[in-house]
Parts: sequence; structure tokens; C-alpha cells
Amino acid sequence: MIIDYNKNIRNASKTKRHLLRFLAVALFIYKNKRRNKMKNYESVNKYVANLAVLNVKLHNLHFNVVGAQFVPTHEYLEKVYDQFFAYYDEVAELMKMQGKEPLVRMVDYLAVASVQELEGKAFSVEEVYDILESDLTLMRDLAKNIRQGADEEDNFALVGLMEDHLSFYEKQLWFIRATKA
Repeated sequence: MIIDYNKNIRNASKTKRHLLRFLAVALFIYKNKRRNKMKNYESVNKYVANLAVLNVKLHNLHFNVVGAQFVPTHEYLEKVYDQFFAYYDEVAELMKMQGKEPLVRMVDYLAVASVQELEGKAFSVEEVYDILESDLTLMRDLAKNIRQGADEEDNFALVGLMEDHLSFYEKQLWFIRATKA
């Protein structure tokens, strides 16, 4: 039985999506048993590194945001960094399931990440949303590239994961644009 992962995943419940993702990983591993490839391994590791750096960066913004909209911005940042941490864990675990080693040290993350750290200082609400918009756009674009490479090698689990992430990025970018309007 062949699973049309991309077609079925969009209409499935969360539990079913996890089961479909597990089956897709199993199928990918079976199909690539001898090859053991992940063509976009470096990009996926950069993605993991960016998520790790973003977790710290967003905590910095969360701790240091100031201004009239402090409370909603502070609470929003917490939701975003919690989601980034969940993505960090999911992507690293998927790499392990597919026989690849994710980066695990901060020094390695900082060496490959395209997201930049910030100094600890007060950030206005406007600055926070500008920074977040820039980083979410960068992550969206990286996720699109990873998704495309994964699709080319029939890595359906990675495709599905990136599609979930892309949906999140698009929604957050919409929230930010609406907030800044």
C-alpha cells in the first residue's frame, strides 16, 4: 500500500497526522535503506541551528520588550518561542529517525545559523515586531527550500513537517503585518 502523504495529511486529525508521519518515515527509511541520504542535510542542520538561536533570541526579546503594548507582545513572544522549541525537537528527532546527526552544540549552531543573536537591551514593541518579521520570513524561506528538496527525494515525513511549519510562519507573518498596520 502506498500512502499519498501530501494529499492525506492536510485533512487528517493531529493523531492521524502523527501516524501518517511515522509511516512516511518508515517508508522513507525502507526506500533509502542502502542510500541513507538526506540531500538537504546541511540545510536541515542550518534550520535546527536557526531554531536553537531563535529560542534564545526570542527569550531576549521577551525579557526586554518595553512599551505600551508590553503585555500582549510579551505573551505573544512566549507562544512563538514555545512553538520554535517544539519545532527544534521535531526536526532533530526526524533527522535521527532518518539516520542523520543533528547539530547539538551552541558553538556549532552559531557557526551555521543564518539567524543573528541580539545584545541584551530594551527593545520597543515596534523593534520586536520588525525583528520577528525578518526572522520569520527567513525561516519561511528556508523551510520552503527544505520542503522542495525533501519532495524531490520522496522524503514525505520531512515534506509534511515543513508544510506544517510553513503554515505557522505564514499565519504569524499575517499577525505581525496586521499588528504593525
